[in-house]
Amino acid sequence: MKKPELLMPAGNKEKLEYAIKYGADAVYLGLGDFSLRSMRKGEIITAENLKSSIDLAHKLGAKAYLTLNIFAFNNDIRNLEESFEIISDANPDAIIFSDFGVYRTIKKYMPNVALHVSTQTNILNYEAVKFWQDLGAQRTILARELSIEEIADIKDKVPNMELEVFVHGAQCVSFSGRCLLSDYMTKGERKANHGGCAQACRWSYKLVEKTRPNEPMEIEEDERGTHILSTKDLNLIKLIPDLVNAGVDSFKIEGRTKSLYYVSAVAKAYREAIDRYCLEDRREVDDLYEDLLKVGNRGYTQGFYVGKPNSDGYSYDVSKGLAGADFLCEFWDKKNDTFLVKVKNKILLNDEVEIITPKEKFVAKVELILDKDGVELGVANTNDELYLKFSQAPVDYNYAIARTVGIKNER
Repeated sequence: MKKPELLMPAGNKEKLEYAIKYGADAVYLGLGDFSLRSMRKGEIITAENLKSSIDLAHKLGAKAYLTLNIFAFNNDIRNLEESFEIISDANPDAIIFSDFGVYRTIKKYMPNVALHVSTQTNILNYEAVKFWQDLGAQRTILARELSIEEIADIKDKVPNMELEVFVHGAQCVSFSGRCLLSDYMTKGERKANHGGCAQACRWSYKLVEKTRPNEPMEIEEDERGTHILSTKDLNLIKLIPDLVNAGVDSFKIEGRTKSLYYVSAVAKAYREAIDRYCLEDRREVDDLYEDLLKVGNRGYTQGFYVGKPNSDGYSYDVSKGLAGADFLCEFWDKKNDTFLVKVKNKILLNDEVEIITPKEKFVAKVELILDKDGVELGVANTNDELYLKFSQAPVDYNYAIARTVGIKNER
């Protein structure tokens, strides 16, 4: 059985590396001026390090796709033309686009690069897929509003076109992400389709009657709150077999602005789910679904993939994703039987923690905390760089991270 590709977000170079180490076959990354997501932390992807980022992905055995999926104005096209020498030199494995003007510009400057058509084009039917195939595209990224049966029908009608679908992550209240709400609510300062989405769909709203402008009223939905536009996050890990059988070629995870912990843990869970099914390991994936409850989420839904979603697909009570486990530390180095870690959230001596690596997952006890001078401590505070000893050590500490045990904040 051919394994579908696991495609992970690479918001910066560090996340790119962790995503691949935790199981990604490919990553997608974007330049701030031409992408729908703009990172602000870490070693972000820029024109200056685009080539080294893609080279790193290739060195680690993965593909790298460049997103140029904004809806472009005239100045965007001019700026894009000026950037193509850099893009061409970086040698991405494919370019993801949505705008016809961007398509023509790509064909002008990189006529032989593989073309992946963005979900922003709202591809919902096999004739649209055939249209893009006739224009030379190798892959279409289908709209999230399709059912598995409709995806299978498209694959049956256009078997030679690669199909990519989103399987996990945040969803927009608008149709396949084509939203003007952020633009309107920020008076044009935060354009959603130019990488500046203010996530106005996550805001808490009040109702105002026009003759009583100073008397805002709460909007209630089954007494659960006022976040009436905030959708739950997508989670299709239990539908992997159905999607494979429908002919999906690439499983895409949303989240270029998410944390390193999110990227690592989600990649690990989906890598295991894909491998189990494709290697005819028919175990249930409840354990992997539980692992996904430990990363930030607004509650989970299967969206349109199993039928038209109802009110249960919205997160009325809160807009921010809550993680079921706290990200505790990254492993950086080893000294004798202790590990140098970067602390992300407070760790106490004798705490039990769950350590995950690309190959392992186990619970261990914190037996010793030392500062860099060897002084014993009772607590490791956020942002500290300290040495920790655990009751069980990872076989390979490279890319290891630790989180709290169990699930809190389950939605």
